[in-house]
Amino acid sequence: MSASEPGPVEDLPAVAPQLRTLRRRASLTLEAAARTAGLSPAHLSRLETGQRQPSLPMLLTLARVYGTTVSELLGETVAERDAVVRAADMEPTRAGGWTYWQAGSPGRGMQSLRVHVPHGSQGDIVRVHPGEEWLYVLTGRLRLRLGDVTHVLDPGDSAHFDSLTPHRIAAAVEDGADLLFVHTLLQSPSTALCLGPTTLGVTP
Repeated sequence: MSASEPGPVEDLPAVAPQLRTLRRRASLTLEAAARTAGLSPAHLSRLETGQRQPSLPMLLTLARVYGTTVSELLGETVAERDAVVRAADMEPTRAGGWTYWQAGSPGRGMQSLRVHVPHGSQGDIVRVHPGEEWLYVLTGRLRLRLGDVTHVLDPGDSAHFDSLTPHRIAAAVEDGADLLFVHTLLQSPSTALCLGPTTLGVTP
């Protein structure tokens, strides 16, 4: 497991306290949460104290473990579930080199994101979990690994797959890739028991 995550959380000041609060709300010990997320307890502790910055895939994994959304992990609140999300209201958030914009309302059964994946970022995590994911490449080229097969997606290409298939996303060109990304959410903390382990990987 890589220990080379970026340094202190500077772009995401709300993440550290939220991670601890949501873990406790899910009635998970540090050790149990770390094991489910595929992290060491020491690494998760550093995330909770702001000594390490989580990547976007790691935030997605922790959101599933805690039965919540990335928005709540970031301490973001929305007054009500608007059906329409205006471009002017999409504030960019940076995590571990990735940049993403919420493209849907929080608290739904799916989470929609517009994501920029930089080349050579720290976000290459192999993930396995219940649910489905769908992505559509807007610009650049994307390397998607599903199980033992690697696919290179160009603008206009899309992928829809079962999240129980081990998967990894990385940019295939130096300018990175922009994509639309939709995934199903686990709404109950108890479903964290069904999650498989995640391991840090290296882009092939």
